Amino acid sequence: MSSAMRSVNILLCCCIVVVVVATTTSFGANVTYDHRALVIDGERKVLISGSIHYPRSTPDMWPDLIQKSKDGGLNVIETYVFWNLHEPVKGQYNFEGRNDLVKFIKVVAAAGLYAHLRIGPYACAEWNYGGFPVWLHFVPGIKFRTDNEPFKEEMQRFTAKIVDIMQQEKLYASQGGPIILSQIENEYGNVDDKYGPAAKSYINWAASMATSLNTGVPWVMCQQADAPDPIINTCNGFYCDQFTPNSKSKPKFWTENWSGWFLTFGGAVPYRPVEDLAFSVARFFQLGGTLQNYYMYHGGTNFGRTSGGPFISTSYDYDAPLDEYGMLRQPKWGHLKDLHKAIKLCESALVATDPATTSLGQKLEATIYQSGSSTCAAFLSNWGQSDATVSFKGHSYHIPAWSVSILPDCKNVVFNTAKVNSMTVVPSFARQSLTNNVDASEAISSGWSYINEPVGISKDDAMTKLGLLEQINTTADKSDYLWYSTSIDINGDEDFLQDGLQTVLHVQSLGHAFHAFINGKLAGEDLGFSIGDSSQWVSQSSLPTLQPLIWYKSTFDAPSGNDPIALDFTGMGKGEAWVNGQSIGRYWPTYIAPNNGCSSCNYVGSYSASKCLKNCGKPSQKLYHVPRSWLKPSGNIIVLFEELGGDPTKISFSTKQSVSLCSHVSESHPSPVEMWSTDSKTEKKSEPILSLQCPSSNQVISSIKFASFGSPSGTCGTFSHGNCSSAAALSIVEKACIGSNICRVRVSTEMFGNPCKGITKSLAVEASCG
Repeated sequence: MSSAMRSVNILLCCCIVVVVVATTTSFGANVTYDHRALVIDGERKVLISGSIHYPRSTPDMWPDLIQKSKDGGLNVIETYVFWNLHEPVKGQYNFEGRNDLVKFIKVVAAAGLYAHLRIGPYACAEWNYGGFPVWLHFVPGIKFRTDNEPFKEEMQRFTAKIVDIMQQEKLYASQGGPIILSQIENEYGNVDDKYGPAAKSYINWAASMATSLNTGVPWVMCQQADAPDPIINTCNGFYCDQFTPNSKSKPKFWTENWSGWFLTFGGAVPYRPVEDLAFSVARFFQLGGTLQNYYMYHGGTNFGRTSGGPFISTSYDYDAPLDEYGMLRQPKWGHLKDLHKAIKLCESALVATDPATTSLGQKLEATIYQSGSSTCAAFLSNWGQSDATVSFKGHSYHIPAWSVSILPDCKNVVFNTAKVNSMTVVPSFARQSLTNNVDASEAISSGWSYINEPVGISKDDAMTKLGLLEQINTTADKSDYLWYSTSIDINGDEDFLQDGLQTVLHVQSLGHAFHAFINGKLAGEDLGFSIGDSSQWVSQSSLPTLQPLIWYKSTFDAPSGNDPIALDFTGMGKGEAWVNGQSIGRYWPTYIAPNNGCSSCNYVGSYSASKCLKNCGKPSQKLYHVPRSWLKPSGNIIVLFEELGGDPTKISFSTKQSVSLCSHVSESHPSPVEMWSTDSKTEKKSEPILSLQCPSSNQVISSIKFASFGSPSGTCGTFSHGNCSSAAALSIVEKACIGSNICRVRVSTEMFGNPCKGITKSLAVEASCG
């Protein structure tokens, strides 16, 4: 090649996905429904459900996740079925490892819980290609999710395959299994207007096809107002109390109550205050709902290349009650557990009759469920912006703004959604350097080897085409990357070289990043080695860093203990990582969230995905989950493909630990739900109780960092004394708590004295476990 010729190579990186803007197990049970509830063996049920997606965790995690869900008051586990995981190649199925759907459902059954199987088979779920296998894209004449024969043939074949597998394993409730509901399609009502008249015929066909499979349990369609009988149409959203089914013979179901929101690379971290989440749940059951599902109860991790678009992060934590690593997120998990207990105290009334709602004032309502003289439950709600005092059945009740009080006997408040009795747990990640059979304090900068990814087209499957290609058609989604190479002759006297300005290469593409190389050298960019056994790895004292398109490999020992593990990718740019051949997902710590938008968040008022944000001005995600089941005690192999340029010697492990326990309970809080008594003859009001418990059974409370009874303020880690404070508070709490795994302290003037008369006092405590 002459010096007058330049070769221009452009790497286009693009992830293409379909995005829609978007109890005990019965044996041979008869599952039906009426206008109030799901009916199992003739009994209406109040169902509290949570989504756990089996491939977003590992089989070793499933029993613990499901047991914690049960302990939190759930009686149903809901999951999507991911077609592209199970049939990556047409006719070739994968139900192994994280894809073992049967094992997951059996773990649910073993815990004594019901299951809701959302077959779809379109899932959305911020999942790559919406859960569709890419080969479906290439079926001749196919059009997705409409009255199209090629699509319907494939959809029916896969749906029938899943149903058949479940039936072969006797997993439907009608066979003695845990599955009490199934879902066909998913949020199609959000997009059906784009399909014209074919949408209606498609939905009717999908309903008929599903019911013809004879599962023995009802089917649902979410966000589908015209779901034909006998399909139950259900609601998805942050609030569904105002939802009404499309038939008076169908119950009011909520299939997705969004417990938070998904994280995107380049975005701040969204979270949803538990006071608002509890409010939404209580309002739903107040106004006639009988099945509510948290989406998500455990969000988990988008391992591999499963994250969808737009720019969905590897973490799918979702601010769920169980965090990405499977740990309890407190106070969210605990406050919802108390809510679920309160709702279950009302169950006999909820299923016995229809609700009767009356106004108590502006944005104030009372709803009564009463059957006969002995069964009565009530909900008092305030969806206004200010606290209110109301009169109900001859008694006065204070209802904080944006809250619901639950009265299982129509008289005494057992729970209020705005008054959190549950403790807060502040987690922290303890850093550990990667080690390679050396002292734990020594980083392994000398233990890395590398391979430079060849620049340009280096394989024999190249093709010649005019212009840029549609990427998913070309790569079949087997890779994020696609090379283009072309060449032009430059004589040196071209007009574009004469103006003294820098020459600009223009690329029009939907790809979200590209790298341009001129004669093999990086000119500009815009924002087989994974198991580590290639003979091409280079080991030398000088490790190339901060250069694009390079593979790195090293070995490390697993961090000691049982705490959850994350890799901290500080120092790296963007790419993908593998541990012992398992992809932990895409990493992108250099994509920083905007500096603005993270002001304090008040739970009062309607929630939206952008209302409550944290982590502004920081990497959207720098910590990446590594399941312990993927590790050996020593000799683990880590492989990275770095796209932008980074320094792997700065990578470290972190283990997730609990640093502080906090609680702040006032004299006006209800007593713990478990202390509820239906003895109407007992008029003595039980006192509020502050409870603390170390996360691990082998830990005890080792110190009290802060204790104040009176008018303390602040949040966990920033508590401060108010204008009045009991001088004995610290010593009383220390005596009650230090040395114990769990402690309970009465919040009363009898316990602490009365440092300031005439005001409602509270107790704030921060403790450490050791």
